[in-house]
This record gives sequence, C-alpha cells and structure tokens, in this order.
Amino acid sequence: MGCCNVRYPSSVKRVFLVDCNNFFVSCERVFNASLVGKPVVVLSNNDGCVISRSNEAKALGIKMGVPAFECESLFKKYGVRVFSSNFALYADMSDRVMRTLAAEAVDIEIYSIDEAFLHVHSTEYSHYGRYLSDLVKQRTGIPVSVGIGPTKTLAKVANVLAKKREEYKGVFDITEHPSIDDLLADFPVADLWGVGYRYTKILLTAGIRTARDLKYTSDEWIRKKLTRPGLKMVFELRGIECKKLMSEIIPKKSITVSRSFGRILFEREELLRAIAFFMVRAAEKLRKEGCLASTVTVFIATSYYEGHNRYVNSVSYVLPVASAYTPDFLRAVEICLQRIFKQGYRYKKAGVILTNFVLPDQMQLHLFNPLPNTPKQETLMKVCDTINSRFGSILSYAVVGFDQTWKAQCMKRSPHYTTSWNELLVLEI
Repeated sequence: MGCCNVRYPSSVKRVFLVDCNNFFVSCERVFNASLVGKPVVVLSNNDGCVISRSNEAKALGIKMGVPAFECESLFKKYGVRVFSSNFALYADMSDRVMRTLAAEAVDIEIYSIDEAFLHVHSTEYSHYGRYLSDLVKQRTGIPVSVGIGPTKTLAKVANVLAKKREEYKGVFDITEHPSIDDLLADFPVADLWGVGYRYTKILLTAGIRTARDLKYTSDEWIRKKLTRPGLKMVFELRGIECKKLMSEIIPKKSITVSRSFGRILFEREELLRAIAFFMVRAAEKLRKEGCLASTVTVFIATSYYEGHNRYVNSVSYVLPVASAYTPDFLRAVEICLQRIFKQGYRYKKAGVILTNFVLPDQMQLHLFNPLPNTPKQETLMKVCDTINSRFGSILSYAVVGFDQTWKAQCMKRSPHYTTSWNELLVLEI
C-alpha cells in the first residue's frame, strides 16, 4: 500500500471547511445578547426534540435528538433557555454567511445550511483561516470553526479538532501538525465523515477503531466491505484527493415536505387540508428548480407511540404528463389520500414527495391528454410565486382552507428578525 505520514508543501492546494458553531443557537444569540454564556437549546418542529445546543447545554449532558419532554426537569433546574425552531431566520443568516465566504473564495461548495468547503487565494492557510473566521463573525455575528487539509475528509477531521481543542482557537491546518497519524490515532472511526451506523458496526467488528487504523487497512478489504465510497474515504485519509469541490448546484432528484401536526387529526378533510398545504410548498420548490415532476407520493402516519394502533401508509400517483402546475398536484393528492386514509386512527404526521423530475424541454407528451403547462398556467404560477415571495404567502388554494390549527406548535419561537418588517429588532434607548 505504501502509505506514509507525509508533510505537505505550501504549494499543495488546501481544502477549507468552514462550519458554523452550534448554528441555530448562534443565530438566536446574534439578536439576544443575554443568551451568551447561558445554556441554550433549539427544538425541532412541533417543539419535539433538541436539534441544536450551546456548549453550556452540552456540558449539562443534554444530548442531540433527545425528546424535549425528557429534559424538562433539567431545563428548569439549570435555567436552560429553550427556543422553537425559526427556520426562516436560520436560512437568512446562512445565506449571509455563505455570501461572505463566497466573496473570499476561489471555489465554494455549500455543503449544508451551516457548512461550506472552499479553496482560497492565499497560501498562508492558517492565517487566512483566522481571517475568514474573524470576517464572518464581524459581518454576521456567527462564530465559525475552520478546518484545513489536503482533502475534504482531512479538512473535516481538522474542523472537528479545531472545535474540540482550545489550543487551536477554532482554526486548524492539519498539515501543519508534525504527525497526522498521531492525530488520526486519537480520532474515533465512528466520528469520520462518511462513516454511519452500518460502517461503524463493520469496522468495530473488524477491530478498526480509529481513523489511523482505517487509513492503513488494505485496499482489498475496504473495497469488499465498504465498497467504492468507503475506498474513496480511505484514499482521502491518505491525502489523495477523491472528492472534488462541487461548485455547481446539483439538481435535486426529489422534493419532500412533511410535518408533525400540532394536534392529533382524525378526519380525512383535516388531513387533506394539511397535505394540500404541504403540496403547495413542494410545488413552489419544484418551480424554483426549473423542473417538472411526474410522480406524487403521499404518506400518513400515526404517532410512533401508538403501539398496536399504529398505522403508516403511502401511495404514489403518476401524472399522465410531467407538470409544475400546482392544481395538477392537488388533484393527485386527493386521489392518493382517498386510497390510504382509514377512519378511526389518530394521525400525527403526513407529507408529500415529488419525484421523477424532467426539464421542460425534455417533457414526454401523452397521446390522450392535453398539453400541460400552458403559457397561461406558467404565467399564473409565476405571479403567485412572486407575490407570495414578496408579501409572505398571502395567496393560497381553497382546498388548504383557513383553519390551520393542525400546524406545528412553536410556542417559544423568536421573532423573524431579518425576514419580517413586523418583527424587526427594537432597541430601547
């Protein structure tokens, strides 16, 4: 195999991974300075589970994904500040962070709402990493950690170490360490980017417990047990770049909109209103992608805790011709729900999925159906999307109705400071 603990010259291009620290909590702190230094958590839709924690909350033993009701006594005992998720605010703050990074990068791949890989102009890598960290903090108020390495996988490792080790102060170039192998020997294999539950089980069973163990495992074994993606990950641990930055946005292959309800639903009409609302949102996202979809899937479910009275079902409907016209999808939703709805169950969650995307100029026509997506339909959808985007979803469809008491409970949501004129931050002088 011939792997060795090489030192990388400054001429070798580095990959930067910029990751926002405790992103949702950090967004809340930008507009509420009293939260700084205090234990803070943000909950998922319907105030269900913990999805973001401040370092102070982590120190109290609050785990990611734990149901909020299990932590109520802990929240009360230690004065933990609890917030409902405010995704409109988080998305806007993410956009500000990414635009700041994009202006400083040669190439950028926005990996998630709070992470981005990039290449930069400078060869003074650690210095530039510190500059980026300070710049993002100055312009957005969001603290970030910067991991730097010769590959995306090693940049991920460096980012984790930048967060965990105080001596790095949030910025770490792994190539500057005298022995990368020593770092990998202390890095659990389960914490590696690309190693999920299934891979972890396979690796631990084989006695491979650290990133260094994995790095020096034979190619034949890796190819057999972890397949091609696993082999790429191992090559990247060895400093061989296999995962290029994807600067162009990859078109989506599906769009899903689903939510848990704020209350239990029993009647088909109530479910239909909720699912129609989800479909309206999914269709808006589809048009933003510039695509048409031909398959609609609807799913409904009772609570996981219903026991013997648990019911989960889904069904798909294929449109005769791919479309981006919301009424076409709403008709499909009614057909799907009619097929799977059963009276007598306590429904807690539902959702819709759009799949089988095509571009408008690649649409396959149908002999016995009129041409969809006529100029009038396209114009109508464009006007609706423009008005809703500008004024806040004021146009909808009759099937959605006005009574939306099924919506998720968000009793502790902060104001939409940056996306609503009515909720701007007010300073008292």
